Amino acid sequence: MARRSASPRPPSDAARAAVAEIFATHGERLYATALRLCGRPDEAEELMQETLLAALRGWDGFAARAEATTWLFTIAKHACFRRRRRRAGEPASFEGLGDESSLLPAAHEPMPDLSELADPSRTAERAEAAARVERGLAELPFAYRLPLVLLDIAELSIAETAAVLGLKEATVKTRVHRARLRLRQALVAGARGRPLAADHPRTVCLDLLRAKQEALDRGAPFPYSEQALCDRCQSLFASLDLGRDSCRLLGRATLPDRLRTLLDAELASGTRAS
Repeated sequence: MARRSASPRPPSDAARAAVAEIFATHGERLYATALRLCGRPDEAEELMQETLLAALRGWDGFAARAEATTWLFTIAKHACFRRRRRRAGEPASFEGLGDESSLLPAAHEPMPDLSELADPSRTAERAEAAARVERGLAELPFAYRLPLVLLDIAELSIAETAAVLGLKEATVKTRVHRARLRLRQALVAGARGRPLAADHPRTVCLDLLRAKQEALDRGAPFPYSEQALCDRCQSLFASLDLGRDSCRLLGRATLPDRLRTLLDAELASGTRAS
C-alpha cells in the first residue's frame, strides 16, 4: 500500500508575522519589479502571490541568515524563472547586446534634444519618457532586463543584485551598463536632433562613460564638471540620467486593493487564495 504524502505544515504565527513585515516594507518595490519583468498586471499579481507563499514556506530555513531584501528578491527571481519556463516558445539561448562602444552614438549622428522630456515641470513629457523606457525594457533580453530592473527600478545595490542573481558584481555591472545604453536608444528614438559643437576622441568618451556608469551604479554624483565634457558626452549623459529617473518613476508602484486583499488572505491561511 502506497504511503500517503504528508500535508505541508502550515506556517507558524511567527513566520506569518515576519513575512508580513517584510512585505509591508518591500512589497511595493517587489510589485514594481514584477510588473517590469512580467509585462502584465495579472502576471505580476501571480508572481507576487507565488513569492509570498514561497516566503511563508521557507521562513524557517531563512532564519535571518541573510538580508531580508536579498532573500525576498531571490525568491521572486526563482518564481519568475519558473513562470518563464512554463511559457511556450521562450528562447533558450543567451542574447548579447554588444559592447559599450558598439552601443554609443555614431560619430556622425546628431544628438537628440531631450530638454522637454527631462524638464521636471512638464508632467506629460516625463510620463512619455517613462513610457518609452518601459517599452524599451520589454524589448531587452531577459538576462539584461533582470539586473537592470533590480538595480534601477527596485533600487537594490550592485552587491544585492549580484547576490540575488548569483553573479559576480563585475558581470552585473557589464549587463546593466549595456542595458542602460540600449534603453537610451529607445528613449531618444524619434527625438529632434541637434548638431554637435565639439567632440572628444572616442577613447576619452568611453573612459568618461565608464565613470558615469559607475556613478549611476552607486547613486552618486558624477565626479566631473560639464566643462570637462564634450558636447556629445553632455548629451549622452543627460539621456542616461533621464533613463535612470524614468526607471525610478516606474519603481513607484502601489499595490492594487485586490492584490493586497489576496496577499492578506494568504498570510492568514498560508495557502493560495482564489
